[in-house]
Order: sequence, then structure tokens, then C-alpha cells
Amino acid sequence: GWRSVRTYRGATMWLCEDRPPTREEQRRTLRLPLTEAAMGMVPWVVGAVLWVVIDLAYYGDTAAFSARVGLSILLGGLATSALVYLLVERTFRPLFALALAGDVPEHSGAMSVRTRLMLSWALGADLFLVMIGLTYLGRPSGHPPSPAAIWFLVDAGLIAGAIVLYVAARSVADPLRDLRGAVTRVQSGDLDVEVAVDDGAEVGLLQAGFNKMVAGLRERRQLHDLFGRYVGEDVARDALERGVRLGGERREVSALFVDLIGSTTLAQTRSPDEVVGLLNLFFDIVVRTVAAEGGWVNKFEGDGALCVFGAPMAQDDHATRALRAARTIRRELLALTATEPGVDAAIGVSSGTAVAGNVGAEQRYEYTVIGDPVNEAARLTDEAKHRLGRVLASEEAVARCDGEARSWMVADELQLRGRSEPTLVYEPVPTGGVRELV
Repeated sequence: GWRSVRTYRGATMWLCEDRPPTREEQRRTLRLPLTEAAMGMVPWVVGAVLWVVIDLAYYGDTAAFSARVGLSILLGGLATSALVYLLVERTFRPLFALALAGDVPEHSGAMSVRTRLMLSWALGADLFLVMIGLTYLGRPSGHPPSPAAIWFLVDAGLIAGAIVLYVAARSVADPLRDLRGAVTRVQSGDLDVEVAVDDGAEVGLLQAGFNKMVAGLRERRQLHDLFGRYVGEDVARDALERGVRLGGERREVSALFVDLIGSTTLAQTRSPDEVVGLLNLFFDIVVRTVAAEGGWVNKFEGDGALCVFGAPMAQDDHATRALRAARTIRRELLALTATEPGVDAAIGVSSGTAVAGNVGAEQRYEYTVIGDPVNEAARLTDEAKHRLGRVLASEEAVARCDGEARSWMVADELQLRGRSEPTLVYEPVPTGGVRELV
């Protein structure tokens, strides 16, 4: 009736005003089923009282008979109100989901699961046992109620009890079923799942807790992804599996250093946005190629990059991977110059023993590789800038390869900066020819 409409409008004014509900409005919204059930019980109470008064005043029935009928009316009203509560609670689930979108209060005023089930059981089953007992109230000794009346109450009790208990069970089972389905999706790796929080009692707290847990997992996945992008997937995986500690260990590695040539000229002749775009194209080739060969980019240094093979994950063929990556990077950069003239880079590759580990302080550190291969790769890159092929590799790197060595040939013997003896260096065999090993 109009009272129900007024109650509903008063509790959902926040919805009409398109704003989040206050804590009091939230409680009033969640208590709508209980309010509707209580309002629905009022006519039954009034009817029971009027029956008793009228029956005693005008019909002269015994007080026991009047009480029996009045109590039967009240019990019928209780059963009806219980069913109204459960049906309204189920119908208003979408509204509750909007009201609980922010959070679920610990004391929302909604009926708890235990109370809901116990009340449903009591009103759906015990209620009709009481009604059967009332049929004996006020009857003379030796005049029991008719069996037909008893069986009618038994059948009515079974049917009504089954309906009430079914609706009550569904009010708990349905959200738990949805929650179980969401858990299954999370187990399969889907972290974009979220369940509707549409219950103000324990089930709602469980739904909200699940959503917070999945949000935490999503944040953890995002941090893991960002961590991997900053330090490399292998480094991130190794840190998560083994933990992080300062210090390093000796590793056999290959270092590949690549440096853009003419970056100063590019900065003078092109806009900053164009320079950044070219750098991204350049580094995309480097990162993609190195990752395809199982290496990782240790760091970006201005317009250059240091790439490492053999750490943190050991690789027996790290030299082969590094040399193959160097040739691929050079080939893709040549293809890039067809659309972006002036983009050129020098590449140096070296192999040997280095120290790989976390360097820095407890508050700030990074995983890096330090040693002669890294220094030599940087020196070879400087020398490669003055050669047509733009790629140089140390003798040690080529000597560690089998089949890949056929794609390299002796280029020169150079006096690298910081070294006392000349270094024999190699460069890729020109396209169309493969060197025969002696």
C-alpha cells in the first residue's frame, strides 16, 4: 500500500538523488524486508484482536474458542510475514548491491543467516504443530478435533514449511553458488571477476571479503608485471622464488651492448617527440630480439642498452644466443632505416666470467652484471661505430659457439681502450656468404 511506497521512497532517497547512501540510509535500505514483514503483520494482529472482541461480545462463544481462533490468525500472519520477508529480501538483492557498493557495515541491521534459517524453520515447521495443538484448546473432554482437520493442518504445514524453507535456503545458497563460481574462475587465473555484494549479513561480508582479496591479487599481478618490465621477467621470477640479498655470484655470461649512432644530430634536427618515438622503435627491436633469444635487457643507458645472456638463468649456449641476437638486431635496424633514415646503431658482443647479483644498499639496489665481458662489449661498441658492418664480437665469444661461428669472420686486431694487448675481433659474414671453418 501507500505506506510501503512511502517507506521504500524514504529508504532509497539516495538512489533518486544519484549519490552514495549515508550509513543510516544504508541500514534503512537493508532493513526494508524486515520493515515490510512487520507492516504486513499489523493487519493480522488487528484482525486477531477484533475477532476475539467481536466473538466474545456478540456471539457469546467461549473464551477458549475465541483465543484459539485469534491465535490461529496470529500464527497465519507470522507465516505470511516470514514468507514476505524472504521474498522481499530476494527481490531487493539488486538494490542491496547498490547500497553495499561502498562497504558492508559490521552491524547493518539485516537479519543474520542463523536467525534467518532458524526463524524460517520455526515458522515453516513448528508453527503448524502449534496450530494442531490449538485445535484441542477449549474442547470438552472426549470430543477431539476431526481427523480431516488434523490432516489438513499437517498437509498445509508441510507445504507451507517446504516453501518457506526453500526460499530461505535459496537466499543463502544462491550467493554462495555465485561465490563458488567466482572462486573457480580465480583458480583458473581470471582475476577480473567480481561478485555482487547484495547481502547485509555474513554472506555480504564474505562477498565483500572475496572482492577485496581478488583486488589484492590484481594489484599483486600488476606489481609483478611492472616489476618484470623494470628489471626483466627472469630477474623478477628469480627474486620471487629465491628472495633478494645483496651480493653476487660468478657466472659465465655473454654481454651485448648496443648504442645508437648520431643521437646528438637526431636531437638537433628532430622534435623531442620524434626523438622519443625513434628511441622507442629502436629499443623495441632490441628488447624483442633479446627476449626471443632468452636474454634480458639489464639496463637502458641514454640511447644505448646493455643486454645479458647467461644470468640470472644459466645458459650453456649464451654466446650463441648473444651473437645471433646481434645479427638479428642489425638486420632489423637496416630494415628500419627504409622508413626512418638516419637511425643507426653499433653493437658489441663479448663473453667471459662476470659477477651477477644485487648491487646497492638495503634501501635501494638493482640486479646487474659486472665484469670484463661488460667492459669489453662497451669498448667493441665504440669501435663498431667506425666500421661499415656496425657489429663486432670478441674472439672469446665466437670461440664458444659451434654452428653460429660460421656466420662470423675475423675483422681485425684492435687495441681496445684500457687493455694492454691487442684483441682479435670478429664481424658478421656479409649477407650471401657463410665462412668455412678451418
